[in-house]
Amino acid sequence: MTQALRIDINCDMGEGFGAWAMGNDIELLDHVSSANIACGFHAGDPSTMRRVVAAALHRGVRVGAHPGLPDLQGFGRRVMQVSPAEVYAMVVYQVGALWAFAKAAGGTLSHVKAHGALYNMAAKDRALADAIARAVHEVDPRLVLFGLAGSEMIRAAEALGLPAVAEVFADRSYQDDGSLSPRGQPGALIEDADVATAQVLQMVQHGTVRAASGKEVALRADTLCIHGDQPGALAFVRRIRGALDAIGVRVAAPVFPSTNRTHSTGGNTHA
Repeated sequence: MTQALRIDINCDMGEGFGAWAMGNDIELLDHVSSANIACGFHAGDPSTMRRVVAAALHRGVRVGAHPGLPDLQGFGRRVMQVSPAEVYAMVVYQVGALWAFAKAAGGTLSHVKAHGALYNMAAKDRALADAIARAVHEVDPRLVLFGLAGSEMIRAAEALGLPAVAEVFADRSYQDDGSLSPRGQPGALIEDADVATAQVLQMVQHGTVRAASGKEVALRADTLCIHGDQPGALAFVRRIRGALDAIGVRVAAPVFPSTNRTHSTGGNTHA
């Protein structure tokens, strides 16, 4: 039950672009402990990056880079044929941009989490996972790498000595191998708040999830993702927070002493 007493909640945000707004980033920041901010490839732009970074730091929320494939039209969710060398360069470029905004705002970049198709591709393709992990490590070996629980991303990070955080999802169904159900597959997205909340509690309390087939799959739940672009994201995260509070689970960002950084949740999270 030790791990069930604490979990990070992260949110993908900063995914507007130009005059196009997406999500309720500022209000969501009051309910999460980590923010994954788009870096301009799949979404986001310099002004949005600057604004969301500043808002997160003001609330004591950990700031992370959310690099994706160069696919604004497809929101980074379309598979592209990219080599490990191309992925390495994309990640260094995007992490560097978000790192600069964090530094300019007087803060620190704490973690990196790939977005969309890049995330899912690297979860199964060790060469792509290694490219992402190496890019993060060579930018700053103190950065924490988020990856799908049980995936190649976690193994690639650990092989390089990067702090690795295993991510789980409330609003996605799982396959028997612990991977996420493809978005185009029926039932891939969980829209019933009761079902999603029950899935979260099972993952946090028992370290398992019920796959779409009905099979119980073991997984490590270090951080829970909230998609900022999903309809009703604010009500959804409030519901999840209330359920976690009710069973005594503390919401807080992971702490890795070896990174020599303090990852705190700030005053707006329930600790």
